[in-house]
Amino acid sequence: MTWQVRLSKRAVKNYQKLPRLIQERFRALALELRATGPVQRQWPHYGKIQGMENCYHCHIKPGRPTYVAVWKVTGAHCLEVTYVGTHEGADYQRLC
Repeated sequence: MTWQVRLSKRAVKNYQKLPRLIQERFRALALELRATGPVQRQWPHYGKIQGMENCYHCHIKPGRPTYVAVWKVTGAHCLEVTYVGTHEGADYQRLC
């Protein structure tokens, strides 16, 4: 069963400003989210966000700057990407 993946307005806005390479890596992540759901152990620094139920993140590109994606489960087979961008701009608690 495939998952429905949607992006928040903030995620869309940030995505459009990202370098092309990061956009391509995020599209690969989005395809994997759609195919297999929120658990993405093969992505670097993947994990649940502490203290937040059904909220996850991973690094799209490690190094400097580090790019991350944050997503949450919003319903049965539904995910919302709430943030994609630099690690410095990610307030994980607020994003979920």
